[in-house]
Amino acid sequence: MLSTMSRLAAKSTSSPSRLRFRLREVTFFFALAASSPLAASLGVYANNQSRLPFSTFGVIGQSTSPFSSNLILNKPTRLSSTTATNEEQGQESDVMNSSKKTPASKLEALRAKMEQLSLDCYIIPTDDPHLSEYAPAAYMRRKFLTGFGGSAGTAVVTSEEALLWADSRYWNEANMQLDSSLWSLMKQGQPKVPTIVEYLSKMAGKEQETTTTTNGDETHIKSLRVGIDPYVFASSFADEFKEGMKKVAKEELDDDSLKIGELVPCYENLIDPIWGDERPPIPYNPFRVHPLEYAGVSVTDKVTKIREEMETKKATMAIFCTLDDVAYLLNIRCMGDVDTCPVGIAYVTVTKNDVSLYCDKRKVESSDIQEHLTDVTIKPYESIVEDIQRHANEKDCSNKVWIDKSRSNLALVSVIPEKSLINSQNAITPMKACKNEQELEGMRKAHVVDGAAMANFISWLEDKVAVQGESVSEVEIDKVLTAYRAEQPGFLECSFPTIAGVGGNAAIIHYSAKPGDLMKYLDTSQPILIDSGGQYTYGTTDVTRTWHFGTGTDEFKEIYTRVLKGNIGVDTMIFPENTPGFVLDVMARQSLWEGQLDYGHGTGHGVGAALNVHEGPMSISPRFSNLEGLKKGMVVSNEPGYYEDGAFGIRIENLLEMRYVNPEHNEPKEEETSAEKKYLKFAKLTLIPIQKNLIDIKLMTSKELDWLDAYHKVILEKVSPLLEADSRAMKWLKESCEKIDRQSN
Repeated sequence: MLSTMSRLAAKSTSSPSRLRFRLREVTFFFALAASSPLAASLGVYANNQSRLPFSTFGVIGQSTSPFSSNLILNKPTRLSSTTATNEEQGQESDVMNSSKKTPASKLEALRAKMEQLSLDCYIIPTDDPHLSEYAPAAYMRRKFLTGFGGSAGTAVVTSEEALLWADSRYWNEANMQLDSSLWSLMKQGQPKVPTIVEYLSKMAGKEQETTTTTNGDETHIKSLRVGIDPYVFASSFADEFKEGMKKVAKEELDDDSLKIGELVPCYENLIDPIWGDERPPIPYNPFRVHPLEYAGVSVTDKVTKIREEMETKKATMAIFCTLDDVAYLLNIRCMGDVDTCPVGIAYVTVTKNDVSLYCDKRKVESSDIQEHLTDVTIKPYESIVEDIQRHANEKDCSNKVWIDKSRSNLALVSVIPEKSLINSQNAITPMKACKNEQELEGMRKAHVVDGAAMANFISWLEDKVAVQGESVSEVEIDKVLTAYRAEQPGFLECSFPTIAGVGGNAAIIHYSAKPGDLMKYLDTSQPILIDSGGQYTYGTTDVTRTWHFGTGTDEFKEIYTRVLKGNIGVDTMIFPENTPGFVLDVMARQSLWEGQLDYGHGTGHGVGAALNVHEGPMSISPRFSNLEGLKKGMVVSNEPGYYEDGAFGIRIENLLEMRYVNPEHNEPKEEETSAEKKYLKFAKLTLIPIQKNLIDIKLMTSKELDWLDAYHKVILEKVSPLLEADSRAMKWLKESCEKIDRQSN
């Protein structure tokens, strides 16, 4: 599948209060909304309509935390694990009646709140407080406001414009879902389409006025006020915004110290009162233990490794914000908090003497999980901010806090003084990316049973369409495929929402079938692209195949074959360890380029082991900015494709495991003594046949045909023992894995 990264609502009826403090010789008055966890952790409460005039996040030349180091912390107020009622939030007059929630009325209500806070614009990202790719329903604010349901995209609303930034994977979907009379699609990555920061910078530049007086020209500086919820923005965005504003100030006003733009932290998210009581509750599903037989490394050993890295960096605390980092470190998993991702809402901090898990107490009530987490301190979810701030400001800020700003929300980072902050890739990221042998064995097992499920499913689908002559809806295809996976041992749920696109719907890269006008039916006249995967207790799968149960046109077969050649090109590469993924990307596109064709997405993403289907830091894509080297034990997807708008989409995806070419190098050693350069190769995990009658033999080399026959032989050997001997699926698998007729076409 193609990739694209919890603030709980506090209940309080306390009266408003204000804090006044001095920061770098600048006095700020601020009032924090009562439902802000940051406010709760500081013991501060305020009327929801209070303006938030401070915005240290975006002030040019100002990088200090907006909270003074000597601010006395009061006991935090506990947060509710469900959304607070409108009355409890004091927003009764702000909540929109359900019957009035049209696309236009939502924008109107948002702009009214922006005007109350003197905001020039407000940004609504996809993210939750943990920067998750797939956010819990309670955090799908952008979808609620815009109607666009893609898994990535950012909305920007000003007094006059409503804009949605999305990359090429989502353009078709966005065009169909957005109300074009209200929203404009910004095609991210296209020439002349600015980034969000570039757009805001230009907007800030236009705000400056120059007037001529008797004393000459005078420039009146107006600071663009950009509202954000700091809990759902990566801290790195603030840095990017600041640099963008400095650049414009230098170019337009010849002084990059001028404050022409500021990020205004709105701790009371402006979308929530518009959403009202229709907003889904925040989940609190229980954690379960991820067994050591699948994890491969104990929690104790992982923590020891992190502390060794902390010692190297002179860090006294390490913070882990993303949900997969938390799950990986503590060998825990969760179902239901985030659809299709086996992770639970929580943070973790590690110090020299303690590991703390911040979560709702209901997540850790079982005896199994309590025994598993005996050496872990369980703390209230909302107390994370207080603990970070206290630790960072102890000993005259001599403590050092290690946090990855690109994987942590702005609210957390903002309470760490600059001199206490260590910003770099966290210790878990490379550990999680390079799977150990037990994790890899679980991934291999998952792909064998997944291959059996797909054999059952595709043989059923082919029989329905090609033999019985029936048509099958995309929605039914999704349901039946999931049902076949559910028959396999250890299956938990899909690893992402299934993409089953017939004909032109397959050109919508992240299409999700739903009953309605857009849904299509598969018959022999059209191809179908199916991108799907499963979460198993021991591993994660992700596979894409394009099928045609009729007769493909010559053009379709040519493109299908070029896509297949690209897949084989990547699969057969041998390359030095630590080669960046962008070096490999050209192999996936070479044959397509020869036909003057291309695709707009990356070729490969990392995949977690019984974790998120999209995992960094590695990738295979044209983005040469990602210099992360590929290493043994990493698992990546290999998924070239081609998409003809309104006609069809073709993608062939396998998951690949990285191994050393020299078998001796794959054996673990206590000490690494050899300076010999090591080379990597790929081993296929996915075990699902390629449709042979869609291949144009004339375009294939003999080596590529040998590759195909060898792949099908392995599939038959590994998957057939899981199928009944006289079953429809077994018959289909044997036919699909027969050697290809090299004289056909």
